[in-house]
Amino acid sequence: MDKLRGLLLVIPVTLLVAFVLTIIPLPDQWVYWRPEWVAMAVIYWSMALPRRVGVGSAWGLGLLLDVTKGALLGQHALAMAMIAWISIRVHQRVRVYPLWQQAITVGVMVALFKLMVLWVYGITGHGPGTWLYWAPVLSSLLLWPLIFILLRGVRRRWCLSLA
Repeated sequence: MDKLRGLLLVIPVTLLVAFVLTIIPLPDQWVYWRPEWVAMAVIYWSMALPRRVGVGSAWGLGLLLDVTKGALLGQHALAMAMIAWISIRVHQRVRVYPLWQQAITVGVMVALFKLMVLWVYGITGHGPGTWLYWAPVLSSLLLWPLIFILLRGVRRRWCLSLA
């Protein structure tokens, strides 16, 4: 029963926290450096529990992110589904990497996420405006070890496993 409650409660709560961190106001000088919280949470959960958090879940979270950010509907959903698919495909290899290699892999995935979002912006005639568009890649890469340790602690506390 605890395991079922954990799956139904813990993962959505961590994703809700990621959404809150995404929309919380920041000072002007830090806005561009905001990590991609939701993308990192999706990457973690799709690597840790690939049978529970997959491409469909990521697509739905991406749609919520589109609505939250006022973006073109499906823009973040497409990018989120892509990084979930990649995470699931490589999860067995990446899980055994040391944290610094995981951080680089996550940085690449976040860069692909940003590239997909930028691609849709380009199709609609909008540009990123500045090189700071890519700053969340670096901040997400640097924060990954902390996110990994926190979410792994939550997963272990609630005994959430692959089975």
